[in-house]
Amino acid sequence: MNTLENDSFKEIRPYYDHEVNEVVQEVINNPELISAICQFRFPQLHQSLGFLLRPLIRRKLKSQFSDINRIDQFQSQIAGYMNRMIRNSTDGFTVSGLEQLDTSKAYLFVANHRDIAMDPAFVNYALYQANRDTVRIAIGDNLLQKPYISDLMRLNKSFIVKRSAKGVREMMKTLTQLSGYINFSILEEQHSIWIAQKEGRAKDGIDRTDPAIVKMFYMSRKQKGSGPTFSEVINELNIVPVTISYEYDPCDEMKARELNALATEGSYNKVEFEDIDSIVKGISGHKGRVHVHFDQPLSGEFANADQAASQIDRRIWDNYCFYPSNWLALEKLGGYEHISGKPMITQQERNQFEQHLQSIPEKLHDYVLKMYANPILNSRGLINS
Repeated sequence: MNTLENDSFKEIRPYYDHEVNEVVQEVINNPELISAICQFRFPQLHQSLGFLLRPLIRRKLKSQFSDINRIDQFQSQIAGYMNRMIRNSTDGFTVSGLEQLDTSKAYLFVANHRDIAMDPAFVNYALYQANRDTVRIAIGDNLLQKPYISDLMRLNKSFIVKRSAKGVREMMKTLTQLSGYINFSILEEQHSIWIAQKEGRAKDGIDRTDPAIVKMFYMSRKQKGSGPTFSEVINELNIVPVTISYEYDPCDEMKARELNALATEGSYNKVEFEDIDSIVKGISGHKGRVHVHFDQPLSGEFANADQAASQIDRRIWDNYCFYPSNWLALEKLGGYEHISGKPMITQQERNQFEQHLQSIPEKLHDYVLKMYANPILNSRGLINS
């Protein structure tokens, strides 16, 4: 099927090359975006000197982006920002497993989810550095609170997951459309997809795949009688479990506050633009070392989504990269001395972890410690479903 002739996914899909320049021109001239950049880059000066800074920002954006006509050109510019971010906010970025994947195939990368923006960004950067095609990224419409944000995300190959859909009929229609787009992208357009293993980040450090996500992959292909089986669809989609490991989570205190509110008050209400604040903190905050592992595609017989989700989970847990922060959190919780595999940890690493913990209010310490320790416990089968 030619997408341009029958564009049934137009409202959710990323932009195509022929749409890029017009959208770029709108974005780089958007006063709201320019003001947001001014406030982010110059937090102390944007109010008093914004009238001088904003024209300079507009000129800089035009010099960098105005001649862009293709998605790969846009992403090449983004790669420059990623280089700077990795240099300024990490202690090293490493990748493993990519050599197992055929460069001629499209994959459905199903990843654990710790950071709203950086999880897919690191996956994309790993692929870009290896001279492989980058992925299309599933992103919830709850994050697209401004039209220019939606445009920027779709220029960066994001497609929209309509989490705001209400009612059973509307939700089923939305999920079937999403399923159809994922299958179309991989099987027809031969373009890989990234999607988180569940809606929302694993704030407690426990990575589990929601079987409903796996069921969704099959929804658009499910037919009575002669349609493909569930196993056939799972095998056709080339599902690759991806594990991303952060030594430090810039949003750990924010996550701990939410967990504490849920435990003590029974509910948690996000403040306006809290997700945007999480994105900014995740991008700019210190992450320590970061590792991304790409596993081999799922294959075999799967009776149902629970079985497929369990295999994704096992692969993600087995490939987690445990840092001193994980082991020191486990040590401070106590009672896990019998767990083997703990490496030699330097005094400098201990001091760094202690300083980080002391920067967080004491009432949140237990949540933060579990957040870092749980990946080890999960991998050892010590956390109940």
